[in-house]
Amino acid sequence: MQFFYWLVFLMAIGIAIFAVQNSSAQPVVVKFLIWKFETSLVYTILGSILSGILLSLLFWIPKVVRTSFQKGKQPPGTPLGGPPLKVEEGRE
Repeated sequence: MQFFYWLVFLMAIGIAIFAVQNSSAQPVVVKFLIWKFETSLVYTILGSILSGILLSLLFWIPKVVRTSFQKGKQPPGTPLGGPPLKVEEGRE
């Protein structure tokens, strides 16, 4: 899991460097349906990354909350969604 965090951290650093290096780029026109907006390339890149992060959290948080509630309802020693574990005598 720690590898994943480092990978995400390095990707964020790379994206930030890319955005800063392209800050002097021409303005970009973003069009969606009847909406039209002109902004810098940096803000477009960072905005798309932020919206991706928010969408990921939108789908991830309900799963974590649901798992947390299910975990709280289980008796101790019961794996999530399964029968209780059998503990052999003499082993802890």
